[in-house]
Amino acid sequence: MPSADARLDAIEQIVRRGGDADEILRDVVAALHEQAGYLWAGIFFVENATLALGPAAGTAGGGTDRTTVPVTWQGERIAELAIDDAPEEDRKFLERVA
Repeated sequence: MPSADARLDAIEQIVRRGGDADEILRDVVAALHEQAGYLWAGIFFVENATLALGPAAGTAGGGTDRTTVPVTWQGERIAELAIDDAPEEDRKFLERVA
């Protein structure tokens, strides 16, 4: 697996490229799966006090553990970034991505 710095740089390049928000989110979860090597990556949006799956990449449920990190905007939780089988030492990296 590439270093956290290399993985973060790949994500930041996607965001800097700009474009449609949905396309950016799809590209970010794809990069988390394909380049960072996670079995599954997805974004759950908060809708009516529940979570609804948005863009995702990989095979969900193939792992044993799911790590979730809140995505906030102006202090409010708007989504959760979810990763299957992420090592605990990746939490800070995932928080930065979120």
